[in-house]
Amino acid sequence: MRRGLRYVPPALLLLAVLELAVFVLVGRGIGFGSAVLLVFAASLLGLVLLRREGMRAWRGFRASLESRQPPGRQVTDGLVGLAGALLLALPGLVSGVVGLLLLVPPVRRLARGAVQRTAEHRVSSMVAGDLFGPRVVRVRRGAPQPPPTAPPSATVQQPITVEPGPAIEGEIVEPGRP
Repeated sequence: MRRGLRYVPPALLLLAVLELAVFVLVGRGIGFGSAVLLVFAASLLGLVLLRREGMRAWRGFRASLESRQPPGRQVTDGLVGLAGALLLALPGLVSGVVGLLLLVPPVRRLARGAVQRTAEHRVSSMVAGDLFGPRVVRVRRGAPQPPPTAPPSATVQQPITVEPGPAIEGEIVEPGRP
């Protein structure tokens, strides 16, 4: 079992307690009936947006495939939109606010970038290149960095030396990866 999965049940329990506490506070502030209507309206809006975001993600994915472009950006944008709509559809005020924030364009761009970086770190460079296109790197002039210190059992790679000159843009290729 992955290390991070052991935190899921306590996190879900904490989220349920937080949702209940926020609902009680909002219910005291605006009235119980109004709080129930607010949760119901947010869930209804989330269900409508879930269908719209799903169709939007599918159209973006198909368009990127037809134009022979890497589909990663459309996929991650669609995933963030679907996550926002799903959180909005779930009954709860906290999840509704988080879902609504994920649908706001600047927050959506930030979340999409985080999802893309996470995906790039979890898969090989070749798969990331197929999904998101080749990574463009910029090499700048500077002094060679010493190699990082590693325990004796770890394999130490050769240090990368940077030659003085103009910046070079290129694609990262991992040799020997299937």
